[in-house]
Amino acid sequence: MPRTSRFLIPGQTTVYHVMSRSALPGLPLSDAEKDHLTWLIKRLSRLYFTEILGFCCMGNHFHLLVRMLPEDSFSDFEMQQRHELFFGEEKRFCEGHIPFYRQKYASLSEFIKELKQSFSRWYNRRTGRSGFFWSERFKSVIVEKGETLINCLAYIDLNPVRAGIVARPENYRWSSLGCHVQQGNSDGFLSLDFGLHESGQIDPAERLRRYLQFVYEVGELETSHGASIAPEIAEKKRRRGYSLTRKDRFLYRSRYFTDSAVIGSREFVLESFQRFRTALNISKDRLPKRVAGLEGMYSLKRLGA
Repeated sequence: MPRTSRFLIPGQTTVYHVMSRSALPGLPLSDAEKDHLTWLIKRLSRLYFTEILGFCCMGNHFHLLVRMLPEDSFSDFEMQQRHELFFGEEKRFCEGHIPFYRQKYASLSEFIKELKQSFSRWYNRRTGRSGFFWSERFKSVIVEKGETLINCLAYIDLNPVRAGIVARPENYRWSSLGCHVQQGNSDGFLSLDFGLHESGQIDPAERLRRYLQFVYEVGELETSHGASIAPEIAEKKRRRGYSLTRKDRFLYRSRYFTDSAVIGSREFVLESFQRFRTALNISKDRLPKRVAGLEGMYSLKRLGA
């Protein structure tokens, strides 16, 4: 039976909800795999003509809400900058290939293909296996902006709650809401367009608060598709106005105290790195990474997932 053609709108800014499932049995995406998949989404989104609105990496599949930008979204110089930042000296930018680059980097199919193939190669090297990791074809749905977009984004961020993995959606760090709340979207990886009306006129922190409120209100509803946010948890959040307290910010940043290698003031992290770089044979400089939500605190590592 022939494949159904994929619905794509080339030459026009379009939002797609993408979902792809593993071909392997069980839950092959453990914490390390979800970390790497999240890192790949971030990395490739800096090369392709994309805006990442939302994502969620689960144990055997991932969701991605991505806005694809048309081929003329960037000047030739901007394209060259993106290319060189991504590849470095490994792959020279060729001006004669600009039409090819434009077509490739504006393509949803090329973006997802490279994402899945890059992950498969990494996974196979890591596990000493060969063959396919993903089911052959990814699903994609064109999403209208506004109310449809915010509902789709909430559906994606509520996946870990529906699966019974977490009680609060922001507690799952391999999702867009977890990235916003736990890391403060520190590297600007995610778009701040939550599908809210007049969002451009709203302060980013208020945008996030309103989106969090929407997710909790939708997530509290009972559904046949899995668990819901418990009423007592939703009520507690409601009483606090869906705002993050200082305690919340501390708890969500606590992973830095175990996984960051060095943590402290900017000067302390720099001094510590210089002390250890020779012993560890590190040639490139590393700048301290600000720990979002903890004033004056820096980390040697950016904990991106």
